Amino acid sequence: MMATTASVMLSLAVAVACKALIPIPFGRPAKAKIASTNEERWRDPEPWEIVRAVEKKDANYLIAVRDRAFHLLLHKTGDATPLHHAMRIGPSHRDIAILLVEAMCRWVTNLEDKDMDMDESKVLLKALRTNMKLAFKASLKFHQHDLIVSFLQAWLMSEGDRWLASQIHTIRLALRAPDGTETKPVETAAGIMRDFATWELEKVKCKTEIDDYVANSSADLVMMAAWSIALDSIDGEPIPIWYFSREDRTYRAFTSRLEEHKVEIDRKLGKRVKWQLRVLEKALAPRSETMVQRMQVVREELDSEGPMTYLGYYT
Repeated sequence: MMATTASVMLSLAVAVACKALIPIPFGRPAKAKIASTNEERWRDPEPWEIVRAVEKKDANYLIAVRDRAFHLLLHKTGDATPLHHAMRIGPSHRDIAILLVEAMCRWVTNLEDKDMDMDESKVLLKALRTNMKLAFKASLKFHQHDLIVSFLQAWLMSEGDRWLASQIHTIRLALRAPDGTETKPVETAAGIMRDFATWELEKVKCKTEIDDYVANSSADLVMMAAWSIALDSIDGEPIPIWYFSREDRTYRAFTSRLEEHKVEIDRKLGKRVKWQLRVLEKALAPRSETMVQRMQVVREELDSEGPMTYLGYYT
């Protein structure tokens, strides 16, 4: 069970965590010169050419490969993928490792909803997970902890719906329990994500990054669970599972659905569910506070006996 959870969790990584990466230019790619010809025309490179580009820190070439033949950045040459190879070289190639992680992050984030079930996408997602597993192990071995959260997010995002659907169901039950002080839905959501994020990370000193990751991902779990409860009484669209932890996509989907079904919500939902939805809408709205601070407000409300501390604000 732990192995399955770890596998799922390590794949989620990229959309939220990508913000922490050094910006990489994503403009029109420079034409890549291929060693075997003097013509400046594109052809898919050989694996050794990508390895050479990593070693020479040829960012323009790798960006061109990213834009024209992304799948080649996921392939192994020998015992290492391009990302793993860059990390193995060491700190001198940290910027190349970041570029490659950002490329994977960008690809996963840009997947359309309909793309997730395509055979080609599934093959690439599996290859991306292999990259994340190798990179995660390398980050621990070579003490490159600053990229760990990005690997976690990418792994989770690419891993699949079954695990997330199960966790959303768990939080749904906690939100619906008669006594929220016993089930503590927000604390439960944070515990689920922290268990995932701290797999093999107990000795890694990246507490701030892990806290941010847990806050963002547990917020998505609670919003998805709360909206699924609302759908028991109204006719609306669920929040797609693949929105999970992809920047603010879940929150935007959540609030747009609240606005779209405002009349039905007021007419058909019970007081407790409406209160839970209001707390999530207001407390998680983007503002100067960190997500850790915003989730503390949510915890004080939803894990308590009722709308007490912020009653005036949320009603």
